[in-house]
Amino acid sequence: MRTFIVAVGLWLLALPVWADARTTVLVNVLRLGELAEILQREGLENAEQLDRDMLGGQGGPGWELQVRAIYSPERIVETVRTELEVALVGQEREDVIRFFAQGTGAQIIALENEARAAITDPEIEDAARARLSDLDGTADARLAQITALIDSGDMVERNVAAAMNSNFQFMRGMSDGNALQMTEAEMLADVTQQHDAVSEDTRSWLYSYLALAYSPLEDDALERYIAFSKTDAGRSLNSALFDGFGAAYEDVSYALGRAVALNMVAEDL
Repeated sequence: MRTFIVAVGLWLLALPVWADARTTVLVNVLRLGELAEILQREGLENAEQLDRDMLGGQGGPGWELQVRAIYSPERIVETVRTELEVALVGQEREDVIRFFAQGTGAQIIALENEARAAITDPEIEDAARARLSDLDGTADARLAQITALIDSGDMVERNVAAAMNSNFQFMRGMSDGNALQMTEAEMLADVTQQHDAVSEDTRSWLYSYLALAYSPLEDDALERYIAFSKTDAGRSLNSALFDGFGAAYEDVSYALGRAVALNMVAEDL
């Protein structure tokens, strides 16, 4: 009996370690570290615009260091990982790992990251949006596939919600840094007024990005991905990624707003 109790105790202690190891495999298979580094580069480019518009171009190296820390890839990955650990367990987690570890799934992750890095170039983004404009409203087969994928994960509305939440958090950061005099109700009203514009831009960007990303894919491969996205594992993954990146970007946006405010206040002293 003593031996049996010890063995059970060891199994109970080992279970979280094994689960954590499988989540690490999942994070690696999804190449979230690579994506987070791309997002940091995006953040640094966007911060240059913030510097020009809100800091009079006086941010300098100190501003870049602040932004680089705010967009910490490690912190972003850890936030997303936390959501994955909760939302994806057991067989669903294994199904996701199996799909994205090789073949079509692995190719899709690579293409998505490559396109995300490429579309930060304004010329590439403009070309992708122009291409979408030409296809919009047509019976193009690839456009129909992308629509099916987007609809399966409610991606437009989820992205709109994430963008609006991030905008609200940026304003909160500005307010807490004493550079914006608005109540939370006023901030919410301001963000709500942006809904239609954010929706239109989000839809255009999302379709353009996915069309760019999947352009090398054969139709059959994209159909396999669409089919996977409709499984329980695919839906759980989609929700976890939106929740994880949504939370990460809320943290980033608040910190960015506060950093802008503190730099503005410092300039006035």
